[in-house]
Amino acid sequence: MACQPILPAIARSAPAFAHPAIGLGLFLICSYAGPMIESACPTVDTTTDVRAAHAVARGIARLFARNDIWCLTEMPLKGGRRADLMGIDARGQVIIVEIKVSRADLLGDAKWPDYLDHCDRFFWGLAAHLDRAVMETDAFRPDQCGVIVADGYDAEILRPAPLLPLAAARRKVEVERLARAALRRQVVASDPACAPRGEV
Repeated sequence: MACQPILPAIARSAPAFAHPAIGLGLFLICSYAGPMIESACPTVDTTTDVRAAHAVARGIARLFARNDIWCLTEMPLKGGRRADLMGIDARGQVIIVEIKVSRADLLGDAKWPDYLDHCDRFFWGLAAHLDRAVMETDAFRPDQCGVIVADGYDAEILRPAPLLPLAAARRKVEVERLARAALRRQVVASDPACAPRGEV
């Protein structure tokens, strides 16, 4: 199904991904399984939200790919959480993007700070229609989080993510888990019979 652009009003005056705060060259395979939508609000239209989240993830993946940035989707983390997008830059820094496409989901996720323990840089990946004013409030820690706005065609960084370095030993663990997940997904893609073995 063709995805209609939802970013017609967003200016693209600066080169995409020109921000030095990110680092270029994420080194992992991008395979999309659809971000996990976590919300305590039962009124969320999950079918519509999943479709919109797919589009946002695709736009961010294209932004990254133009700059030799590659990531994994739906990356399991210790503690039971899953990162919608997670990867590594050329400097070995771990980046996580948490995708939100509805206000209810955005405001209902009280556990998102857990992601900060697994990455050097954290981004919110938002659908263009969301009111982004809440991103400037203390509850969303603007001094620790970047903001990307995306549709199914493209994405743009509105606020670079600051570097909050992980301990070297913790970063090594996260990078190794990402590498193993990427390799497993590549093998399973070529031979589904291998799927029951190993972690996602």
